Amino acid sequence: MNRRSTPEADAQRAIVQALRFALPRDAIVHHCVNEVTEAGPRGAKRQSILVGMGVHAGFADLIVISGGRVLFLEVKSETGRLRKSQKVFRDTVCAQGFGWALVRSVDDALGALADNGFTSRVQLPARRAAR
Repeated sequence: MNRRSTPEADAQRAIVQALRFALPRDAIVHHCVNEVTEAGPRGAKRQSILVGMGVHAGFADLIVISGGRVLFLEVKSETGRLRKSQKVFRDTVCAQGFGWALVRSVDDALGALADNGFTSRVQLPARRAAR
């Protein structure tokens, strides 16, 4: 069975693994499933149920909570672009004082931790957050 190429999912798995290693043991790294990929009426019905349960359009792929800080990470492939709803979400959480970063690699994610003042068990590379 051939595995379909999933660059964003592969990057996200690597990022989650790195964050779990880098952050203190009591840190929370959470992925919120925000959409149904099933096509047709069954998928539309399931998506409608999720929206009713609080799914928010454009919500970030990962939430990192540690040391009283909250950081939202949107994971994209090297060529991936933000949708309008993701830009609105970014602007909304940043206006409320939370951290948000677009990340395409483990290095980007570790840099976002450093940029947002997270305590880490490893040396974090500082970087300029992509918007």
